[in-house]
Amino acid sequence: MLEITLLIFAIVALLLINATGVVLTAIQLPGTWLMIGATAAFAWWRWDAEYFTYGWWTLASLLVLALIGELIEFAASAVGSKAVGGSKRGAAISIVTALVGAIAGSFLIPIPIVGTLIGAAVGAGLGASAGDKWAGRSWSETAQGFKGAAVGKLGGAAGKLLVAAIMWLVAAVMLFL
Repeated sequence: MLEITLLIFAIVALLLINATGVVLTAIQLPGTWLMIGATAAFAWWRWDAEYFTYGWWTLASLLVLALIGELIEFAASAVGSKAVGGSKRGAAISIVTALVGAIAGSFLIPIPIVGTLIGAAVGAGLGASAGDKWAGRSWSETAQGFKGAAVGKLGGAAGKLLVAAIMWLVAAVMLFL
């Protein structure tokens, strides 16, 4: 009886930790990696069990999904900047300044999730604009780079959040199969 109670508690805890990972992803924190860590720890604990366990394919799938989410998030501002005709320099700088902006936005706009996302979008846009201006572009061209990078960053955040939700679903469903 104690073993079943412990198992039920562990399953509920895993599902809640992974749901927390989705929320952390929404506020630009590494929630996908928390999900992988928690799921891998549960898999290690239950590796030799006959039921309620994970296999290598599930863990590998979660890892691939997390890497796809990171790629979407980090490349989105650069892709957005380039899509509207921004310079390579602006696209590259927007990746770094999106991170700086997310951190600054978390403190300067003390609304959870919103402050971080606005900060990341503005940071990406400012970085793209600075890089475009440095590359000799006009102010109107730098404004387009700002818009493209900011919108791209928001799209990247939404894309990574979608990937995190898919990871939660995969981990939840595969636990019971």
